[in-house]
Amino acid sequence: MVVADVIKMIQDNEVKFVDLRFTDTIGKEQHVSIPARLVDAEWFEAGHPFDGSSIAGWKGIQASDMLLSADPDSAWIDPFFDESTLILTCDVIEPSDGKGYERDPRSVAKRAEAYLKSTGLADTAYFGPEPEFFIFDSITWHDDMSGCSVKINSEEAAWSSAEKYENGNTGHRPSVKGGYFPVPPVDSLQDIRAAMVLALEEAGVPVEVFHHEVATAGQCEIGTQFSTLTKRADWTQMLKYIVHNVSHAYGKTATFMPKPIVGDNGSGMHVHMSLWKDGKNLFAGNGYAGLSELALYYIGGVIKHAKALNAITNPSTNSYKRLVPGFEAPVMLAYSARNRSASIRIPIAASECHSLEMALEELDKDREFLTRGGVFTNDMIDAYITLKMEDVTKFRMTTHPVEFAMYYSL
Repeated sequence: MVVADVIKMIQDNEVKFVDLRFTDTIGKEQHVSIPARLVDAEWFEAGHPFDGSSIAGWKGIQASDMLLSADPDSAWIDPFFDESTLILTCDVIEPSDGKGYERDPRSVAKRAEAYLKSTGLADTAYFGPEPEFFIFDSITWHDDMSGCSVKINSEEAAWSSAEKYENGNTGHRPSVKGGYFPVPPVDSLQDIRAAMVLALEEAGVPVEVFHHEVATAGQCEIGTQFSTLTKRADWTQMLKYIVHNVSHAYGKTATFMPKPIVGDNGSGMHVHMSLWKDGKNLFAGNGYAGLSELALYYIGGVIKHAKALNAITNPSTNSYKRLVPGFEAPVMLAYSARNRSASIRIPIAASECHSLEMALEELDKDREFLTRGGVFTNDMIDAYITLKMEDVTKFRMTTHPVEFAMYYSL
């Protein structure tokens, strides 16, 4: 899609507003809206100025002016707003040199794709993520000087068998680890997932499969088609937005938090990866599990740098609560054609990265491979480590309810 197509799309759909979206360093999508009448070819060329000083981990107020450069190929119509609104995903541009801001994740993705081509090893990398998520009826928590607590409400949850509901307790619900994947009424979320899928397809994200996942209390998965890195990352942000807002419209709440409940499977995100050149899959071969030598070297590279990569791919303190044997989590730094506990599924060593703090330490020590080709910069890595260490410090200083059970009477 080109600029002229976007302008026609605005006219054909009587669009009143254009919503400009970008992703911050921690992965949260941000937005700012403008009247649709402002959008023309000159606007696309000039970009939209905004203040980047309030975005966590970005610029200080003394140098906060930045530009949003909208990608016309990313246009889609928002299905949730009352007024007709067109969404455009943007690159964040540094006005001083007109280049992608070094801490903008989308610009990092574009630099990575350009670097891959420059190496001559491959011309395309495909990624196919499979994000899992929970849909709860409601959730409450508090964390202050008086104490802390969390309460998850889910009529579908195994722990709700004795609850009283207005229309009665039907008794049909998945047990712990029993959600993969009985038909309704045990699976109570088919209709809401279908609404998500229809919204995704209408937005231009091809869906391949959707189903209940293993855990009780509403764990789900929607599998969508693979694509190139930047396009696929855009689609994943669209999927998260649609999942959150369809759930909200149904009076429920969705979360992609890795381990929101104790004692059942957490939510992961398998990612299918392959390298291609001249239309040929470079990972196909006659080696282990039908892999090429290049694919095995690729796996070796992932294993070599896995501890540092953890800081980016598993960027929350909660991520490491999922790494428990027996819950289909990647507790082994290994590759395997069958073992679902291997971090690379297609034993070598047990992963020694058990916390976000350890992962950040490894990222600090093993950063050279990320800065090759200017994909990441040391400034971005330093800023990222500083930002995520704030999470570590807050988590470390917060008293956990289970500590009262363990130590209160000592």
